[in-house]
Amino acid sequence: MLSVRVVEMVVRWVGGRDNAGMDLMGLAGVMKRIGIMGCGVVARRGHLPALMQCGDQLQVAAVFDPVRTNAEAAAAEFGVKRVCTDEADFWQTDMDGVSVCSPAPVHLQNVVAAAAHGKHVLCEKPLAMTDADIEAMIAATTKAGVLLATGFDYRFSPISQTIYRLVRDGTIGTVRSLRLIYVWHLHGKYAVAPDGTRTLNQRRVGRMLEGGPMVDCGVHQIDLARWWVGSEVASFIGRGAWVEDYEAPDHMWLHMDHANGAHTAVEISYTYGHTVKEPVPVFQYHIIGTDGLIRYDSQAKYFEVRTPAGTQQLPFAHEKNFVAMYQRFARAMATGELGDLPSAQDGLMATRIAREATNQAIAHRAGLIQKGA
Repeated sequence: MLSVRVVEMVVRWVGGRDNAGMDLMGLAGVMKRIGIMGCGVVARRGHLPALMQCGDQLQVAAVFDPVRTNAEAAAAEFGVKRVCTDEADFWQTDMDGVSVCSPAPVHLQNVVAAAAHGKHVLCEKPLAMTDADIEAMIAATTKAGVLLATGFDYRFSPISQTIYRLVRDGTIGTVRSLRLIYVWHLHGKYAVAPDGTRTLNQRRVGRMLEGGPMVDCGVHQIDLARWWVGSEVASFIGRGAWVEDYEAPDHMWLHMDHANGAHTAVEISYTYGHTVKEPVPVFQYHIIGTDGLIRYDSQAKYFEVRTPAGTQQLPFAHEKNFVAMYQRFARAMATGELGDLPSAQDGLMATRIAREATNQAIAHRAGLIQKGA
């Protein structure tokens, strides 16, 4: 029956094993050393806390940030002994790979340098600012014989893994439609000092200047859609709304037609409650098949599959999983193969779609303004 089969599958995943019983928690007795490039909010809230939970597989050998206060604060918080503010000094560290957590405009520089020093790379999304930059990263790492993985940590959540297996098993028939929604405030328009002084939230400003929400976060949803459906995107269209006056839209919709006939709709926003006292973010997955439906809501905390046999409530988990991503990276460095880590090509495809869709939205707005002039 549905309930027994689905629950057994989820238990296998949560327990660290896939359907074949393969250990997903890394290679026993293998320790790899990793360096962190960039010690800002992304590294300190996501990457470094996860790495502290991978102590039997990964050791943080050094942290690097050209801003000394960032590097020293990260090292002090997470007990990293080697602190580097000079990149040449960082490359003297004994390490097997690096995690690039720096701002997107310097990803190319960081990845090419890592390749030149023979280090495997896990790079945050978006991989780079242009397709040409990503292709240069791929060329550099390929020539050096090192791995380049994209940091799409959403793939490794028990939620995403379970959806992948349900789709592959045909539990809801053939997937025909996906609705992937992530609308939130990106920590608000303003940063408030202890004395009550308000200044613009610079993290938010940076994300908007680097391309906006579809490029910064929507790449996760694009990647999940390609991975879950198992079919490339044949065509797409992007439209946006401007609550604020950046070049990129701060609220955006993306419609993608897959080669197999499935359709994905992505909605993403950085201005959903960005000025309110009590913001209410929305994060949902809806996967609609010919014989059922999968629903997930991160805020309402439900995860379920509905089929003609009935409705099964599945174990809830959060949408991200940095720990499992790093466990895969440890394995990849030990084996020399990416395994199920998202490749640089996956990163290129997601970033290309996100940027081109954003540009479509910008051009469409300009055309409307011109017509109304």
